Amino acid sequence: MAAGADYLRDRIPAMIRARRAAGVVVLLLGLVGCAGASSEASAANELTWQEAKARTQATELEIANSLPQGKVADVDHMATGVLLACGGSSVTWNGAATVTLTAGAEPEPLVRALEAKYRDSRFEIKVRDPAPAGHYEFQLRSPDSAEIYIIKRGVEPSTIRIASGSECFSWPEDESIDRDF
Repeated sequence: MAAGADYLRDRIPAMIRARRAAGVVVLLLGLVGCAGASSEASAANELTWQEAKARTQATELEIANSLPQGKVADVDHMATGVLLACGGSSVTWNGAATVTLTAGAEPEPLVRALEAKYRDSRFEIKVRDPAPAGHYEFQLRSPDSAEIYIIKRGVEPSTIRIASGSECFSWPEDESIDRDF
């Protein structure tokens, strides 16, 4: 009997480890199942390129409207944008808006003020100072998708450029993205 008790005493720690490992596997399989359900739910709410463009341009306008009144002379959305691959059969709509400022308004302080305004928003912020063009810029990045807005001084001295990219959405593999959208 003592030999049987010694055997069990030696095996119990191994059995506990095996049960813990099995519990971890079950937990991981549950999480994978949740991820699959989440992907299926997002597929059910699939965006069209028109919806992605409209949402993205609405956010461009929201950003432009965040500038102080009296500093904005005009907001011009690009009439069309392009689709860029996200991976697999997903794409993102990309466009831009140009904000023309009123006479005497300087772009960089306004861009910095926008960055401060969006600090506590739904976006993560990445600042580039200086950016490759030599000017201050910041990026609003969605923590949940590929959605991004890059805000910086425009090519013209009295403008602010808002480059944008929508969240990813499915695109038929047999349909070309080599045109304007």
